[in-house]
Amino acid sequence: MSVMQLRSYALGAWVAPAGARPIRTPVTGEVVAEAGSEGLDFAAMLEHARRVGGPALRKMTFHERARMLKALAQHLHERRGPLYELSLLTGATRADSLIDIDGGIGTLFVYASKGRREMPDAHVFLDGPTEQLSRSGAFMGRHVCTPLQGAAVHINAFNFPVWGMLEKLAPTLLAGVPAIVKPATQGVWLAEAAFRMIVESGILPEGAVQFIAGGVGDLLSHVGPQDVVSFTGSAATARKLRAAPAILDNATRFVAEQDSLNASILGPDAAPGTPEFDMFVREAVKEITVKAGQKCTAIRRILARAAHLDALAEALSARLAEVRVGHPALPETRMGALASAAQKADVLEAVGRIGAEARRIFGDPENFQLLGADPDKGAFLPPMLLRCDDPDGARAPHEIEAFGPVSTLMPYRDAAHAAALANRGGGSLVASVFTDDPDFARDLALASAAWHGRLYFADRGIGKEGTGHGSPLPHMVHGGPGRAGGGEELGGVRGVMHYMQRTAVQGSPRMLTAIGGEWVRGAPEIDAGVHPFARRFGELRIGETIHTPARTITLEDIERFAHFTGDTFYAHMDEEAARANPFFPGRVAHGYLLLSFAAGQFVKPEPGPVLANTGLDNLRFMKPVSPGDSIKVRLTVKRKTPRNESYGEVRWDVELTNQDDETVAAYDLLTMNAF
Repeated sequence: MSVMQLRSYALGAWVAPAGARPIRTPVTGEVVAEAGSEGLDFAAMLEHARRVGGPALRKMTFHERARMLKALAQHLHERRGPLYELSLLTGATRADSLIDIDGGIGTLFVYASKGRREMPDAHVFLDGPTEQLSRSGAFMGRHVCTPLQGAAVHINAFNFPVWGMLEKLAPTLLAGVPAIVKPATQGVWLAEAAFRMIVESGILPEGAVQFIAGGVGDLLSHVGPQDVVSFTGSAATARKLRAAPAILDNATRFVAEQDSLNASILGPDAAPGTPEFDMFVREAVKEITVKAGQKCTAIRRILARAAHLDALAEALSARLAEVRVGHPALPETRMGALASAAQKADVLEAVGRIGAEARRIFGDPENFQLLGADPDKGAFLPPMLLRCDDPDGARAPHEIEAFGPVSTLMPYRDAAHAAALANRGGGSLVASVFTDDPDFARDLALASAAWHGRLYFADRGIGKEGTGHGSPLPHMVHGGPGRAGGGEELGGVRGVMHYMQRTAVQGSPRMLTAIGGEWVRGAPEIDAGVHPFARRFGELRIGETIHTPARTITLEDIERFAHFTGDTFYAHMDEEAARANPFFPGRVAHGYLLLSFAAGQFVKPEPGPVLANTGLDNLRFMKPVSPGDSIKVRLTVKRKTPRNESYGEVRWDVELTNQDDETVAAYDLLTMNAF
């Protein structure tokens, strides 16, 4: 096998390794690659990102960047075959590689979709509604989010070379911020191959991404107040990086996802023979063995009622005995190698320390069957299960993470005790609870949620649709408090916000409309001279408005609507009862009657650009309408969002007022309009 010479990508060019160091595969111990970053001008890389990549990305709208992510995901998906072959050299099995490679590409797809569906086709993201800051509404405020004008530095872990890179790049690029990617040295050949595909695609603008194959040198000495450092790895390394003078002096954003002693709890109702017990055993075995236990979300502590502990230990041991450890290329191998010989040594050292307060009940690192590999050359270990019968008196199982195929079994008394033990991990990325008892689940959530970034509840109703304890999903927050680092990666649009600045903008409705790209009530209205329903998506302008004639509401209207719909609520039909209600002056019109009449006042009936009414948002009824009152409607184009090449969504601000110009109802109407 030829040794791969891994290159960095800096200032728009590939740079050959300098000061290269050999990197060995954990499968055979052979040198497979060389990487080194000596000679790279890290200050220049940051400036290139800020001055070239940042402006190019910020010129694009959120939707344009989302389409860019989708194109990139499709490009990688079509070329992922060679990545699987390189992944074998990391010690990962084919199943492990699917999680890493396909999971990373899938994250790009999810963020591409969320960018189009949940963010505007604009340069400003509006965070929440407007706030009226004066009595008349002439002075308003709202929060807006705009891309940071710096660069993101991504320092990634060794366990997921592709997913770890793409799950950070997706929200960063969607936000409009360029990134410098620094993968862990072990497995860097896989990250470099995927990154090379990204560059060769030509999809991203110049300066949007750069890559370091080697150490970070003095990179963190040059970060500033508009930059972000996102780190995944050990707590010790996170402390060192977080304390960099430039990060402290400039209050540079630092996002960490680090050590996590995750717990999984078997509910007291989940006795042997129940679906939850069987689900728990399968999940625990999976979390111990997938990626050889080298997952930040893996189950490190297994908690069960004392009465079920022996049966659980027996069931877990039986399932673990079926796991075949060996060369990851072999089809019968279920668990491959750890990332390196050094990682294997670290795991064994941690197991020894935990073993001072627990006993090993399954897995002997000195005597296990290994398929197709040399135990003296490869970084292989068997799955190991320990048991600690005094979890209250022990410290090591709650404080030491063996980042490998290791978990510790321990008993609890009740929900409060289980939560207390889970919380002793000092903050985790995830805890899971397998129970069919909603009360137990609620008690655990209330007592434990503050200590965990994610709580995964599994019962028989979840069936095969649950993604599992250890699966971070791009839709949900990935991170955790305390020991887990305090960061919140992913989480849909929440993850994008880490790379944006939230700013309070105050001014007149006219100014807020211009800044946010969304019409604010009180801003100027535009009279196009024609009915807006007759205008195509591209022709409509924000603020375009029509005012309808008034329509008088009669008692006959109210009674006919009541009998036709079956809504004969007393406030519409009984004068005396309605007057006794503190909200009504007497019989009043149905709110939905008003909406129906409003539609009749502004809808243009003949075929035209409006394809469909897709719903109402933010509906409020402010003032009752009595027989004899009249209503008129103001319909204003509030926001436009393209959906595809054929049509886009128009959000209309609708206000119903009575004969005294008092607002009686207001809502957002959503329509799909042809281009």
